[in-house]
Amino acid sequence: MAELLAVRDLTLGFHTDAGLARVLDGVNLTIDRGQVMGLVGESGCGKTTLARAVLGVLPRHVTDISGGSIRFKGRDLLALAPDVLSREVCGRAITFIPQDPYGSFNPVFTVGTQIMEIMKWKSPRREAIGWQAGMPALLQTYPAERRRADRDAVLKLLDAVQLPQPEQILRKYPHELSGGQRQRLMIAMALLPEPDLVIADEPTTALDVTIQAQILGLIRRLATERGVAVLFTTHDLGTAYEICDAVTVMYAGQDVESAPTDVFFTRCVHPYTDRLLASLPRPDGKVAGIPGEVPSLVTPPPGCRFHPRCDSAAADCRAARPPETASGAGHRVRCFHPRVRAAA
Repeated sequence: MAELLAVRDLTLGFHTDAGLARVLDGVNLTIDRGQVMGLVGESGCGKTTLARAVLGVLPRHVTDISGGSIRFKGRDLLALAPDVLSREVCGRAITFIPQDPYGSFNPVFTVGTQIMEIMKWKSPRREAIGWQAGMPALLQTYPAERRRADRDAVLKLLDAVQLPQPEQILRKYPHELSGGQRQRLMIAMALLPEPDLVIADEPTTALDVTIQAQILGLIRRLATERGVAVLFTTHDLGTAYEICDAVTVMYAGQDVESAPTDVFFTRCVHPYTDRLLASLPRPDGKVAGIPGEVPSLVTPPPGCRFHPRCDSAAADCRAARPPETASGAGHRVRCFHPRVRAAA
């Protein structure tokens, strides 16, 4: 079966006052249907940029895409016209769960008003029931039959994300809800169009630890029940361990290793992944940092971008980026000198 999403050799940068920042450098990523793929790495490694590139919401006037493709259900999203991308993909086949649920709501409207406005344009019943094809957007109405069907679907999904008394929830303003309730609403809104892929951009960062665990369990359960693929970006390896089927790790705009979760945490082979896992706090309270600094993306080092901080680096690492090689079933790595020992 073909992959749901296949990012191949994606290379892009942003025009800045300091020059072109090479934010993604030949990145590969594959997600199968129903799979939860974790995208991990330090802040600034390109996780969010890659997620937004898939969603098609990068600022066009400063973005320079110089190579690669993003194939979703067989179509290259980079080749689609903006209106087709907006109408058929963004917010429908691919949806988004943001990091900050409060900033994603308009504070002057009830959550019910905002959800139903989204459903007016992104509902999976949009074409089936009362859609005015060819009519300008401003003149299109919300047919009563479809509005009732959409509202019933909203109430059912609010119950599925464990929000009690959903009718009352819809009448509330965002500030009247807790952070956990707002994030559950975000999850519901992402699932309402019945998407194939949900992009979750560090969705538990703003929540306390207890609520984080609940939200992670909810995303995992709903993804399994509904057969929805999830691209889950996070800098928290513990979170990735809890929810993901597989993990791809990025460093300074390059993908360096991808593996099933159990393999990733026990038998990683890339030096950066090894050091990243070794930096997790240990039972004795000791933490092992990674020497050096993340390189500038305006003037990145040649070859493997981790080589200035890698104790296994050699001349070949500085001359060219390592090709992608297999290290087992579903395990890919880019390294000329992979580790042969398991991670700590």
